[in-house]
Amino acid sequence: MVRLNDLSKIHTWYMDWDDSMIWSCFQKIMGEAYVDCAEHPQSAIVYVNCFAFAAGKPSKQLVQEWYDEKVSSFAIITARDDSWNSIFNMVGREKCRCVERYATKKETDCFDIMKLTDIVETLSAKYELKLIDEIIYQECLKYDWSIDFVQGYKSYAKYRKCGLGVVAFCGEEMVSGASSYSSYMDGIEVEIDTKDGYRRKGLATACGAKLILECLKRGLYPSWDAQNRHSLALAEKLGYHYSHSYTAYEIWK
Repeated sequence: MVRLNDLSKIHTWYMDWDDSMIWSCFQKIMGEAYVDCAEHPQSAIVYVNCFAFAAGKPSKQLVQEWYDEKVSSFAIITARDDSWNSIFNMVGREKCRCVERYATKKETDCFDIMKLTDIVETLSAKYELKLIDEIIYQECLKYDWSIDFVQGYKSYAKYRKCGLGVVAFCGEEMVSGASSYSSYMDGIEVEIDTKDGYRRKGLATACGAKLILECLKRGLYPSWDAQNRHSLALAEKLGYHYSHSYTAYEIWK
């Protein structure tokens, strides 16, 4: 396995893959690409934060080396060619789970600004929404439920330049948020979560609505890939439309 710098060598394998994290890598904003051979690659893995996208000729050796050398604790890997799936299972063994994820359409005109504004403004007064600044960035890193809001950016300087996020506070306690899991040239990939004990209070909806509005102000598109049907339902509530489901593998170490 070698890291590939000249991404043009594998571009045709990914050019029709409508995923913003792949764009992040090819635009060299974040992420890395690994191949079996730098000169004449036959197999590739694009890896952004904990998401991996395999393409080309299925290669057990490439997946095994990626897993051994690059996966620290958890990763999600997928491929369009189903013949990769048996390889993912072999590499992950008992620490691998097949899941169904849900992609949404990337439509720039799907959002109802008045509806999103109303969602934000009708949030209970006991909660306050704040944009993620340096202090909140450091706070997000402290907790398992919020770390994915910011950890893909390595530093606050990188987050301030490329990322964007909103969190909800109840008094001094951070309880929910919506932020960029990754960034590409024209937008972000949305990450949403809420602290245990504060779910089903409309917080994720309000944070999501506020983040979408902030993206629209900046000319950014907030891409949404749903982990499950609950996430898809929330996305649809905010204006997204379902595109398709796909198979992915969650792998632990």
